[in-house]
Amino acid sequence: MLSYERTLYPQIEPYETGMLDVGEGHSLYYERVGTPGAKPAVFLHGGPGGGMSPSHRRQWDPEKYDVLLFDQRGCGQSRPFAEIENNDTWRIVADIERLREMCGHDKWQVFGGSWGATLALAYSQAHPDRASEIILRGVFLARQNEKTWLYKYGASEIMAEQWDAFSGHIPDAERGDLVKAYYDRLTSEDEATRLAAATQWSLWEGTVATLLPNDDLLADFEDPAKAVPFARICARFFLNDFYLEESQLLRDMGKIGHIPMIIVQGRHDICTPPGAAWAVKKAHPTAELWMVHDAGHAASEPGIIDGLVRATDKFAVC
Repeated sequence: MLSYERTLYPQIEPYETGMLDVGEGHSLYYERVGTPGAKPAVFLHGGPGGGMSPSHRRQWDPEKYDVLLFDQRGCGQSRPFAEIENNDTWRIVADIERLREMCGHDKWQVFGGSWGATLALAYSQAHPDRASEIILRGVFLARQNEKTWLYKYGASEIMAEQWDAFSGHIPDAERGDLVKAYYDRLTSEDEATRLAAATQWSLWEGTVATLLPNDDLLADFEDPAKAVPFARICARFFLNDFYLEESQLLRDMGKIGHIPMIIVQGRHDICTPPGAAWAVKKAHPTAELWMVHDAGHAASEPGIIDGLVRATDKFAVC
């Protein structure tokens, strides 16, 4: 195991919390931490369908940053709970911009991991004059090969026992399209059917998230308050190709070529393998790619924490 110097900053409480009505029946829970008036940043959580947690606040020096964190549509404390209608990539991008305007920032640092990295790229490409820097972890570009890897063939060969449990929840006749089969159950009229499918979907995602088994993380994924929105929203986005054209984020990388970028990527990331991070680096030559050789996907792994905190520290003076 390598030795890492950076750890999460001490826990702090938000100095402001609230709900922002973004229309179409959705209201977003947000919180602000750090020092009002300091360097602005926005945190984009994973999923789709995940949510933020207290540990996410601790990736920035609270004396140097003013950070906004929020639960995306249908997630966490946002309402309606687990809602999949009027919930897509570009609506969330518009929500991020509404939140920036609410805060009164001209620009802010855009920080996202996994699905949050997808959103960070989509937002920055849509609003290239609003991102001061971009920090990405566990890059996911929503290309067909990445979707196939996670839900058809690829990760299944590495986490074979867990894949059998995940695919085994679906009858043989429906296994040709596991995402569709799960989505049908996640939107069933029967609550028990929905919950069972959400648990299996979330456990699979939790299994591929860390280099070493993490029972605490898996237990967290079994919590219905987290499993249900995560699975429902995630399956919906997969079925709709994340509302992106194939390779759109790579195609439009030139729009953000002037924005400083750091990518923190686990070498042994089974969820979002390093090929996507390398593709971003090639399309954005001035980006820094920090490969963590003893880490997987999760933001909680020591090497990933070290990289992310180093990145925010580096940009704190920009």
